Amino acid sequence: MNIEDYRQYCLSLGTDVEEKLPFTAFHYASGVLVFYVHGHMFSFFDCDNFSVITLKCQPDRIDELRATHDSVGKPHNMSPKHWIGVSPDTAPDDLLRELTRNSYEIVKAKYKR
Repeated sequence: MNIEDYRQYCLSLGTDVEEKLPFTAFHYASGVLVFYVHGHMFSFFDCDNFSVITLKCQPDRIDELRATHDSVGKPHNMSPKHWIGVSPDTAPDDLLRELTRNSYEIVKAKYKR
């Protein structure tokens, strides 16, 4: 999935989704685009290097996902206990959409308003 299709998919998940570039003060992270639901992040990636998308995931699913999908690995700068990294270049689009929706739902349920 390309960067613009992925961005559009994240925004389509709900009217409560926001996108921001929150790390512009940090040169090395100024291009990190973060998607939020209820003010909490559920997906992020570097716009300048779209090689890993970091997503929230249930801890009991992480080992199985990593074992069965080469495109699922460690997250970027987040706890590997609750987050996964997904390669948008190698992940099937349906898997990437499912994992992104799952991340959105986890965060949305935890931080209901």
